[in-house]
Amino acid sequence: MDEKGCYRGQLGPTATDLSFRILSKIQETSMQSKATTVEEYLSNLPDDRRAAVQAVRSLILANLDADFEEGMQYGMIGYYVPHRIFPAGYHCNPAEPLPFAGLASQKNHMSLYLMCHYMVEQEGRWFREAWQQTGKKLDMGKSCIRFKTLDDLALEVIAEAIRRVPAKAHVDFYLAARNASTPAPRPAREKSAAKKASKAAAVKKTAAKKARSPKGR
Repeated sequence: MDEKGCYRGQLGPTATDLSFRILSKIQETSMQSKATTVEEYLSNLPDDRRAAVQAVRSLILANLDADFEEGMQYGMIGYYVPHRIFPAGYHCNPAEPLPFAGLASQKNHMSLYLMCHYMVEQEGRWFREAWQQTGKKLDMGKSCIRFKTLDDLALEVIAEAIRRVPAKAHVDFYLAARNASTPAPRPAREKSAAKKASKAAAVKKTAAKKARSPKGR
């Protein structure tokens, strides 16, 4: 884990920040497209997949706050807070805008990623309860909502989920999660004492090993 709270080689932040561990999952499990535009991504899909993904895309765009933008992100169709709204970007890679949602065609299913509903407990609870009331089965993993056909989705719930979180609220939720997962810096004296204690323990452990070895007897 580096000084930004990110695991090296992954996209997710600290283990205590549940919100963006999702991105490491995307990197590990998604079929990342090399398409550079949404139109190119859609054109590369089989007809049935294209129709379903386009329908969900249209639903998202119809309910998305104007401060979000759409584009290719992490090899899929992404919806994010652009740098003009949130200049800091995503903390593990500031060159990337802050992700909000994602839409992808995988090998065995299609996936819808709703970052805020993993990041904010009350939003996630609302989402599950609202979905349950529709009578549809929710196939929801740790990082995505999986679906094979458009009929699998509670579209009205997804529309409301998108409307409920404007860009400013998403940034606020993200910053709160980041602050909660970032440990307070220790005073210099405390760091020095901890370092000395660790060194002393290492010396003691080495001495004990020598005492137990045949040469040390």
